[in-house]
Parts: sequence; C-alpha cells; structure tokens
Amino acid sequence: MTEESSSRRSLVEGAVLVGVAGVIYLSDQLTKALVVANLPVNSRTDLIGDFIQIWHAQNRGAAFSLLQDSQLLFLVVSALALVTIAYFYRSLHGRSLWLYAILGLVLGGTLGNLTDRIRQQYVTDFVSVGIGNVRWPTFNVADSSIVVGILVIIGLLAIFERGEDQPQAGPHLDRAPATPEPSQRPESGGGGAAA
Repeated sequence: MTEESSSRRSLVEGAVLVGVAGVIYLSDQLTKALVVANLPVNSRTDLIGDFIQIWHAQNRGAAFSLLQDSQLLFLVVSALALVTIAYFYRSLHGRSLWLYAILGLVLGGTLGNLTDRIRQQYVTDFVSVGIGNVRWPTFNVADSSIVVGILVIIGLLAIFERGEDQPQAGPHLDRAPATPEPSQRPESGGGGAAA
C-alpha cells in the first residue's frame, strides 16, 4: 500500500468509525430525551404487550443496572474503553471496514452513557423485556450497542485465534507457487505440437 493510499484508507476507516459512533450516539441521546419528556420516572407503558415495555429508569450503575452508585469507577472504565477503542483503531489499519463499524458501535454507546453520567450523574434506561415481574434489567440504545459490539469483537477474536492455530487450507496467497515434484510434472514431448 502506498503512502497516499494508506492515508486515504485511514480517512475512510476514521469516517466509518465516527459515522457509526455518531449515529449510535444521536440515537441514544434522542431516545433518552423522548422518554424523559414523555414518561415520568419509574413509570412504564407496554410496547408489545407485557413482553416489551418502555420503563423510565434512572440507572446509577453499569449496563443493565449492575453495580449501583459507583460513579467514579464508571468514569474510569469509560476512559479505559476509549483508550482501548483508540488502540484497536490504530492496530486494525487496513482490515475490513466492518471492524471499524463494530468499534463505532462501542464508541457511540460509550460516549452516550458517558454523556449522561457527566451531565446528570446517572444514565436514563428505558427498555424492559420480560414477563410480569420476571424482567431483564432495563437498558438503552448505548447499552445495546456496547454489548453487541463487544460480543462481536470477542467472537471475531475467537475465530481468528482458532484460525491461527489450525493449518491453513487452500493456496497461500502471500507466497509464490511451489515447484511441482518431478512425479507431478507433465511429460514434455520435445516442445513441438503434435500433428
């Protein structure tokens, strides 16, 4: 890759990362603002029967309401997440743009929840899934994006790790073709065409 094409590729990778992160961040902030404006705290309304509800919750913990009232811990974890995303951004240069889109999911979600924590000391959650009183903890767009992004990254890393441990099937594109063994060479009949 030439320096110019590498530079152009870096711009495309950055645009994908920032573009996906921006869409997730704006979706997260917009949906939270709609819930805050239209539903009092701790009230809920059925979206799909009792199974999916919009439930306005103020989460002072992590994703899915874990580890309540640990504000400093979450700010540190968010900072570490941003550093990790920056590391992956640089180390994945030249790889599939899908990887940058996946990092964008995690970045947008991290920034969405970090904005809430800095601005109001809690995160607005509003999606509740379950039946009756048996419910998954409430979550939001940012939580979903972070979890999906991390699960996909873990899955891809597991696939790549497994692939490196197993012998490669098929031709190796980074090497010149091997010279055939003498028993595999076609017999030459003197170089001329047969009549």
